Amino acid sequence: MTVYLVGAGPGDPGLLTVRGRELLEAADVLVYDRLADPRIVALAPESARRIYVGKQPGDHAMPQDVINARLVELGRTHETVVRLKGGDPFIFGRGGEEALALVEAGIAFEVVPGISSAYAVPAYAGIPVTQRGSAAQVTFVTGHEDPTKPGSDLDWASLAATPGTLVFLMGVGALAANAGRLIEHGMSPDTPAAVISNGTRPAQRTVVAPLSGIARAAEGMRPPAITLVGAVAALHEQLAWYERRPLHGKRVVVTRARAQASGLAARLEALGADVVQAPAIRIEPLPFDPPDLARYDVVCMTSANGVELLLAGDVRALHGVCVAAIGPATVAALRARGIVADVVPPEAVSESLLAALGDVAGKRVLVATAEGARDVLPDGLRERGAAVAVIHLYRTAPEPVAADAVRGADLVTFTSSSTVTNLATALGDGGLDGLAAASIGPVTSATLRECGVEPAVEADPHDVGGLVDAVLRALA
Repeated sequence: MTVYLVGAGPGDPGLLTVRGRELLEAADVLVYDRLADPRIVALAPESARRIYVGKQPGDHAMPQDVINARLVELGRTHETVVRLKGGDPFIFGRGGEEALALVEAGIAFEVVPGISSAYAVPAYAGIPVTQRGSAAQVTFVTGHEDPTKPGSDLDWASLAATPGTLVFLMGVGALAANAGRLIEHGMSPDTPAAVISNGTRPAQRTVVAPLSGIARAAEGMRPPAITLVGAVAALHEQLAWYERRPLHGKRVVVTRARAQASGLAARLEALGADVVQAPAIRIEPLPFDPPDLARYDVVCMTSANGVELLLAGDVRALHGVCVAAIGPATVAALRARGIVADVVPPEAVSESLLAALGDVAGKRVLVATAEGARDVLPDGLRERGAAVAVIHLYRTAPEPVAADAVRGADLVTFTSSSTVTNLATALGDGGLDGLAAASIGPVTSATLRECGVEPAVEADPHDVGGLVDAVLRALA
């Protein structure tokens, strides 16, 4: 039985350590803070007990002494307890207090350091905390001391005289007072300073001003935030990279099924978007009798889902069979199974595949598709003289979507007609009114128009890559 004090990093889930992820995925109990990103919390097994102990100014879900006692209690009754803390547990994270409580109770513990916001957040703002020629040292300071203490534990005269960089963690509410103390003790009012809120997150915002005006420049900025004082703060204008990504600050909703959404979401996040995953559909496999693929001259795969379901086992029966695929995701799914598609239409729609197949008279064709899919392909093949069999491998079922997940978004992406109709159903009458929509292709666009929404942009080509480019055109 062990309690693991795990640093979650400054916010960006990509900055979680490998060891931290391993422990989260094995946790029996997860005790987590307010600043732990929901995507990191979601790494714990569904069976894991989750206990929220977040704190914010004036609102503590659980006092620190109660947290300590709870960790001792859990450490005695559970195999793997993960105490997930923002940043690094031992840098102004009160991890030392929790470790001492565990030691006193005889509970085994381990510390998994995290990437601290003290240096990671400035890095995301393009501010190196050390810089040759201007900052040979860096000092980390708490920006929010215990208000019940009779006096300050900080030596403000020494801080004001310290060369290099000062990094104040937390304490945006005390910004004016802290800046005033530094100036009062001799620091130049013209010293560059920066405040960075929501560091490493899509809502990150940075302001830079002289020390004498930094409190005024940062008015309205809310925690979590850090303050940085020193010559290096002026480098933000030259080195800022995170906030200059093309979709920074833009909220984009992905309605694709959760199992398929990660690729699209990751590409949008890499461009700076605040991505909200609000899947309007889920994929439900259907029972089917595996067909003898060798009986067919042509097998048409219309989606990556179909590839995964139909070709889950031995694919040698496809030897000598012409394999046709709609869309790059389907082509990639085939390639992952060692199959190179023979026919890939220039556009990811059934009409384009029908044209690409050419003369199919007298051929036996299997169309692997979803229940409720359009009949354009099988009907067109039959009209051209093919003997067509259709196998339905899965259906798309609606998922409930909260209106708050969509309301106020800069753009909502739709990857199929079913994402449109199911979202419309989930939101009710008028739920799509005023929606800014990005469509993956003409069929999806037609469905949007049927629901009273004119797409703001349509992908070309009609695939995920084209959809990402369309979002860029609309928002960047």
